[in-house]
Amino acid sequence: MSATLVLEPAGRCCWDEPVRIAVRGLAPEQPVTLRASLRDEKGALFQAHARYRADAGGELDLARAPALGGSFAGLEPMGLLWALEPEKPFWRFVKRDVQTPFAVELEVLDGHGPEAGRLLGRAVHERDFMAPGVRREPVRAGRVRATLFLPPGPGPFPGIIDIFGLGGGLLEYRASLLAGHGFATLAVAYYDFEDLPKQLDSIHLEYFEEALCYMLQHPQVKGPGIGLLGISLGADICLSMASFLKNVSATVSINGSAFSGNRGIHYKQTTIPPLGYDLRRTKVAFSGLLDIVDVRNDMVRGCENPSMIPIEKAQGPILFIVGQDDHNWRSELYAQVACERLQAHGKEKSQIICYPGTGHYIEPPYFPMCPASFHILLNKPVMWGGEPRPHSKAQVDAWKQILSFFCKHLGGTQKRAFSKL
Repeated sequence: MSATLVLEPAGRCCWDEPVRIAVRGLAPEQPVTLRASLRDEKGALFQAHARYRADAGGELDLARAPALGGSFAGLEPMGLLWALEPEKPFWRFVKRDVQTPFAVELEVLDGHGPEAGRLLGRAVHERDFMAPGVRREPVRAGRVRATLFLPPGPGPFPGIIDIFGLGGGLLEYRASLLAGHGFATLAVAYYDFEDLPKQLDSIHLEYFEEALCYMLQHPQVKGPGIGLLGISLGADICLSMASFLKNVSATVSINGSAFSGNRGIHYKQTTIPPLGYDLRRTKVAFSGLLDIVDVRNDMVRGCENPSMIPIEKAQGPILFIVGQDDHNWRSELYAQVACERLQAHGKEKSQIICYPGTGHYIEPPYFPMCPASFHILLNKPVMWGGEPRPHSKAQVDAWKQILSFFCKHLGGTQKRAFSKL
């Protein structure tokens, strides 16, 4: 090996931070291929590659040199991460154990040929999901099954409850990253985890009220209110919590619908009936994948539909993050109808941030886009929408918008600044 891979920051950093990748010791204008690979906790392989040409001094800096082809093209300093693709079809990129980093293997190969050229250099870059000093505490309080992530320092810290969508289980990677930015964040499971119900037949907000009370009573969490962050069905649960429960200061909906979709939402004596769906409206895309974007029933009576969450009752502000190419459902339309409902009830219109070319799974920065995966109810692969490049840029911006929104409305001060490449 004759080339040296230089990483900045060297060694390791958090997943939501950019890394600067450079190669030294090449021949002047030498053609090379850079390859990135990692395996998740289940052994699934993800890979990306791009072709480059060194400068006249034999150096290559991905912040200045455009990729000439491969998994992506153009000036994309983080392309080797966001362009990672699974070897196994329809496999979603997920971090299952946030206490260990993802180890990204970076290789420099000679030439631009279809076959791998001679190995010139290699480095391993570790990307953490818990910033130094972040504490992880499993929570088994009453019925609540969750994990609390606390930032470094004595606290108390502004609090956030983080809820994912229909997949079930307990996903912690977003909460652990948020703790690195100064937020005490509770990742909440609500079915298919430990002794929770295996199936989700209906949604009872009393369970989530317990989680909210847990946060409000925690000595490391400062009040007077809590922030809520959810994606997909998790976003609709957050919007329901904001509408029915007290002490919610701010809510972020990532590609939510603001409707009770396939199952009823219950709180005390109130039930929001499901909007319902018809699988006969499923389409088959040119790729052969199922497209479920139109399976939900029509919104008769628009913003006054009885299946709509009464978000006009929410006390704190709401931020809608929308992927305009979401194929799970029509997120942009739903966000617009939600704002119409707010205005119809004399409330201030919420902020909607729309991202073109962006699909359903808007994740933290540099997560590879999930274009399609198996739907837990259909047990068949469905398309989620999005184009890799704009989707990746949307994830970076959405993360900054979410952090800024919570800092503003929860009284936080961002602990970790984003470096610029």
